[in-house]
Amino acid sequence: MDIFRFLEENGIAYERSDHPAVFTCEEAQRLVPPMPGAKTKNIFVRDKRGKRHFLVVVGYEKMVDLKSLSLLMGASRLTMASTDRLKRYLGVDPGSVTILALLNDTQRDVEVVFDKALWHSPSFRCHPLVNTSTLAISKEGIERFLELTSHKVTVLDVPGRETGFQRP
Repeated sequence: MDIFRFLEENGIAYERSDHPAVFTCEEAQRLVPPMPGAKTKNIFVRDKRGKRHFLVVVGYEKMVDLKSLSLLMGASRLTMASTDRLKRYLGVDPGSVTILALLNDTQRDVEVVFDKALWHSPSFRCHPLVNTSTLAISKEGIERFLELTSHKVTVLDVPGRETGFQRP
């Protein structure tokens, strides 16, 4: 289903900004015009056996500590999911991972985790299944979207890790 039609048919308002393709948060910082909403980073991970899949939504600046998140979620060793799994479960390509891709998870195989610090934002930025546009959607709109797609959200303090190396 077309994401824009879905949002419009369900009364979920959004602000849209088209831009060159972005594949990283750094590129988005440079190429996405200023607009409202918390800047999000979405990672799609799976457990060791590939039985559980998670869409983890955090702020741009957070580097997720997958080992600690595995323990917190009661999942065996989380790792980044393959491109094939990303396409199979969320129907998107790398660089286009987004909360809105849950529209394609009709079997509800993907568990949704939102970082607590981010969840309190009044609105969020997300891709509309492609990385050449960004939408700003209110928190109420995202909650409605998740309700319509039958996805429950786990809100928790997603563990972060330090970037770079520290000298002793």
